[in-house]
Amino acid sequence: MEIEDRRFNEIAIIQLFNRQSSIENRQLSIRSRMVKRIIGILLLILGSPCLLSAKEIVHVAILPFEVHAPEQIDFFRNKLPELLEKQLSKEGISVTLPSPETLAEEGDISGDNQLRSFGEKLGADFVITGSFNRIGSRFSLDIKAIPSSAMRLSHHFYVEGEGLENLLDRVQELAKQISNKIFERKKIVRITIVGNKRIESEAIKRLLKAKEGELFSKKELSDDLKRVYNMGYFDDIRVEATDVPGGKEVIFTVKEKPTISDISIKGNIVLTDDKIKEALDIKTGSILNIHKVYNNVEMIEGLYKEKGYHNVRVTFKTESLKGDRAKLVFAIEEGKKVLIKEIIFEGNDAYSSDHLQGLMKTSEKGFFSWLTSSGELNQEVLDQDITKIAAYYHNNGYIQAKVAEPHITFEDEYIYITIKIEEGLKFGIGKVSMEGDLIKPEDELLSLIKINKEKIYNREVIRKDILTLLDVYSDAGYAYADVVPRVNEDPVRQKVDIAYAITQGKPVYFEKIIITGNTKTRDKVIRRELKVYEQELFSGKRLKQGSRNLYRLDYFEDIKVNTSRGSSDDKMNLHIDVKEKPTGAFSFGGGYSSVDHAFLMTSISQRNLFGRGQTLMLKASTGKRTTLFNLGFTEPWLFDIPLSAGFDLYNQERDYDTYDKKSTGGRLRFGYRITDYTRTSLYYGYEETNIEIEDEAEAAQEIKDMEGEFISSSVTGIVRRDSRDRVFNPTEGSDNSLSVEWAGGPFGGDIAFTKYVAESGWYFPLFWRTVGMLHGKAGFVTENRGGMLPVYERFFLGGMNSVRGFDWRDIGPEDPETGDKIGGDKMIQFNAEFLFPLIKDAGLMGLLFYDAGQAYNDDENFDLREVRESIGYGIRWYSPLGPMRLEYGYILDREPDEHKGRWEFAIGTLF
Repeated sequence: MEIEDRRFNEIAIIQLFNRQSSIENRQLSIRSRMVKRIIGILLLILGSPCLLSAKEIVHVAILPFEVHAPEQIDFFRNKLPELLEKQLSKEGISVTLPSPETLAEEGDISGDNQLRSFGEKLGADFVITGSFNRIGSRFSLDIKAIPSSAMRLSHHFYVEGEGLENLLDRVQELAKQISNKIFERKKIVRITIVGNKRIESEAIKRLLKAKEGELFSKKELSDDLKRVYNMGYFDDIRVEATDVPGGKEVIFTVKEKPTISDISIKGNIVLTDDKIKEALDIKTGSILNIHKVYNNVEMIEGLYKEKGYHNVRVTFKTESLKGDRAKLVFAIEEGKKVLIKEIIFEGNDAYSSDHLQGLMKTSEKGFFSWLTSSGELNQEVLDQDITKIAAYYHNNGYIQAKVAEPHITFEDEYIYITIKIEEGLKFGIGKVSMEGDLIKPEDELLSLIKINKEKIYNREVIRKDILTLLDVYSDAGYAYADVVPRVNEDPVRQKVDIAYAITQGKPVYFEKIIITGNTKTRDKVIRRELKVYEQELFSGKRLKQGSRNLYRLDYFEDIKVNTSRGSSDDKMNLHIDVKEKPTGAFSFGGGYSSVDHAFLMTSISQRNLFGRGQTLMLKASTGKRTTLFNLGFTEPWLFDIPLSAGFDLYNQERDYDTYDKKSTGGRLRFGYRITDYTRTSLYYGYEETNIEIEDEAEAAQEIKDMEGEFISSSVTGIVRRDSRDRVFNPTEGSDNSLSVEWAGGPFGGDIAFTKYVAESGWYFPLFWRTVGMLHGKAGFVTENRGGMLPVYERFFLGGMNSVRGFDWRDIGPEDPETGDKIGGDKMIQFNAEFLFPLIKDAGLMGLLFYDAGQAYNDDENFDLREVRESIGYGIRWYSPLGPMRLEYGYILDREPDEHKGRWEFAIGTLF
């Protein structure tokens, strides 16, 4: 056992010395890389005789140590002096280790007098002897420094420690004690900075390792000199140390570099001065720092390379001015634009080079490269192209495909890019299975994924399958479920067997729902839309639905939904951080119609009244022939259930060509949310109307029959499913509704009819962030016994929200004798739109549209050959003033004396 312990100790000690040697080698390597910089600094140091004076160099000789330990570690006799020699050298002490031959020739040198004589022969100021003692795990070092001159005093040093792994630290402490005694170091009383005008003294002192109240060290000051020089703000630095009462005063005398008073750019044509200066981080008024200047040279070259000028060369010079000021001049040689001449693929057999180039955004120089960006090299875009090519291979069966980093060659005015590809074998799909924690039968899980329906390996499909499976598990409460596809390649069959390994983890419950950022909207208005509740099992699907519901409220500019672990592994906190936006609106719009000519509309509304989610609106419309006032209120959650209730009160006056209509009424509204997207509503409306005929001779009979005062009482039922992602400029989803209005009969009044209206609109994303929309609408109305069907309850088309290009209510049956618009008892309408981004970041959209529609009289059937058609274009923008529409419709089947088309617009503003 003693032999084993001794062997262990020897190994530990050898490792200790090897570690020290390794550290020294690394430090030497680092120093070799900094030679150029240090040479300049050393020149400054050599100019400070107070630091490196030859008179102050101390020479010592270290004799072999005596070793007292239970185990045989005699090699410590020479290893410890070597270790101490390295540490003393760092302290600025010159060390000699006498050779065994020299010691043998000298004989007995155990006494102080013999040691002094030996030190004089070696030219040493001190001779150091010592002993190493070890008892158990503790050790001590007992050192004595004997001066060669009898006029100087001897010094004794002692350190101890626990465990040989701490031996190096103790030797370092010992070297520090020896250095302090031999150099008779004093404390630094104060540090003074002289010559600085713009750089604060405290900023310099913060860099210094030397501190007031600590021991004076020439080595530390030498290192501090380098630190101050590396600040880059000084042309000259001197360090002096003088004796003062109580110790030393250290004085740093600096000469600051000049201040940049002007920055000039020369030789630039492609980029303006402002564009270049905008990228610089050097400004006038700052101190000239050469390191920063070189960095800015690289910045300027980078700007040009982004534009394709890869041969650009930027130099600089400084011009001295009065008052320690300087002018900095960047000189630019732009060179000619360097474009991609050829993209070369190597190793591609499955796909042609043209096919692979078609996947890339980076392209070769084209005929119109002077107008387009073809041929320009952007390293970031090229890296994305390489990733895209690799993904294309991996998604088409080439699971082993590798695409190397592109090799870029610059030759004169052209760039050549070489892309090497290792395709490997093409793999099909073999066996697909599920393993691990299955919460549903394997066959049911396999039916949800897509990779088993593919013929060839496709990494993207596998990624989507993982997300599908994670959704299944998260909906069951396993929020931390993990799905890892294990892919087994069989080169013989060229098939890939895939096993989805599922780890479900623990069921997770919502511990807390934490809502922040809502300064106006009440917590309960947000919580009731979330569809998840505290202490309830986690559901990823319901959480997504709740997030979508919050967006559809349109109360918030931004919504961030995050989760964090709760008080235990099976609990989760839900964080909802919202940024509110104005929900009050003042809007106005306008248009033109054959009835009203130019008209204006204005409204003031609050969609989140008092933060309760209630809506209050006052609307007014006035034109040449129409005046309307309307007041409405809606409570979306009556009795804290998804039952909405509200009312409308209105007064309207309208001057038609042959009659005037004055009406006052109101409406009670109720609605209930059946599903997330589906609501059913019930309205009761009451209206008192007075019809006055302006010209009995020119009025149609249907209009004459309405003359006088009468009452309308009706009930309307509506079922609507709206899954659009937003109300204005939706990008996906649909809006479908069916309504039935029944007037008269058991509800009383003078008007009796039944009206049916069905409407459907679908939105779907297309390519390049474009959106398609298809919309259809149909209606039918019948007159009931015991009352009448007034003209204004019949169907008319034309205008911004039906068939654009036509005047409002311009499409529909006319009286054959008077030409009055009398409306139809049935109608059909179709709209198609193609929306595309004009300014994506600003939300400005352009659109092209096709509209068609017609209203038919009682004795007519639906006939698609009779529909009126128009096409057109326009813009839509959620502007700072609110949603804006500006659209022009051109009539395709224009009749004699009919206008070609017309503009319409609507705009609003937020407050």
